[in-house]
Amino acid sequence: MPTLRQLFLANNAQTTNFPLLLEFERAEGIYMYDASGRGFIDLISGIGVSSLGHGNPYVKEAIKQQVDKYMHLMVYGEFVQTPQVMFAQKLASLLPDNLQSVYFTNSGTEAVEGALKLAKRFSGRQQIIACHNSYHGSTHGALSVMGNEEFKQAYRPLLPGVGFINFNNTDDLQLITDQTACVIIETVQGEAGVRVPDIAYMQALRKRCDETGALLILDEIQAAFGRTGKLFAFEHFGIAPDILLLAKALGGGMPIGAFIASTQIMGALKDNPILGHITTFGGHPVCCAAGLAALEVLINDNLIPGVAQKEALFRQLLVHPAIKAVRGKGLMLAVELENFDLNKRIIDRCIENGVITDWFLHCSNSMRLAPPLIIQPQEIEQACAVIIEAIGYYTL
Repeated sequence: MPTLRQLFLANNAQTTNFPLLLEFERAEGIYMYDASGRGFIDLISGIGVSSLGHGNPYVKEAIKQQVDKYMHLMVYGEFVQTPQVMFAQKLASLLPDNLQSVYFTNSGTEAVEGALKLAKRFSGRQQIIACHNSYHGSTHGALSVMGNEEFKQAYRPLLPGVGFINFNNTDDLQLITDQTACVIIETVQGEAGVRVPDIAYMQALRKRCDETGALLILDEIQAAFGRTGKLFAFEHFGIAPDILLLAKALGGGMPIGAFIASTQIMGALKDNPILGHITTFGGHPVCCAAGLAALEVLINDNLIPGVAQKEALFRQLLVHPAIKAVRGKGLMLAVELENFDLNKRIIDRCIENGVITDWFLHCSNSMRLAPPLIIQPQEIEQACAVIIEAIGYYTL
């Protein structure tokens, strides 16, 4: 009989020629366990998804209860389904007054697609502005606003009318004009290696969009739900977007995304043409039940206030001559090293020693740190000791 790994290689599509090929049988808290029962510390949360850790009992119970009631009933936006309604209401209660209409999708990249369509339809304009080194997903529209030519050149032609500005560069904001439908920007750039903008820049961006009538789309697919030490990352900057993008931690481990706007803006999808945006599985009842439960755990367990202290501990412990910088906000961090080859060797040794970490698409010389928010100080100390040992092993 072929092994599970052999079957994976034979029948599951791979996205690189060097998949990690790790096999896990179960996961709980911040740990993933292989067949021998060995636990690995998860420092990347499935790329920002498992913010509550793995297998939160409250989320699992919500999933089980909803499965017993019903699963898929109808395409999104037609039937009144309790999990969708309650989840949307909860999100709206935590957001500014101009972000009250929630369109649930299946993923982050689908939220991006819906938001770009909405901005063009509402504004009647065609130009889109994005940032260099941005990442918003892999479908054609999302790829069009990715700011890295290496990842998009093989798939052209892409959307026309897309221009790029430099992140955190106030001078470039003049490229936003009265022809611009929207500016799509990550509140904190993720795949660029966790780049945090200045408060003054974000406020100038908001002002320029107001002056020109361009809609501001903030992509918080990685940064929301306590990841940066605030429920939503835009709270650090004293602004609010016209359209907010969410996914990853939104579902508590289940697949779901959302784009959120005012009732007025979202209403543009209802006519001319009717059904301006359609999704069959978006807002799946089980995913919405899981997402609502996860959001309640995040708030009721008061997890967000401890994020800043955990960030400080990572920064205190990750000190080594080979570390060029530790960038980021909260538990969304990047550890910069000399080059990708060194970074990859260190990452591989960390994995061998029981700590799962990764690199960034647009900043391959930096190591990703985005552990579950429930990680404890002693677990941070243990993980950082493994990282420092791996760095020392290859740089002595």
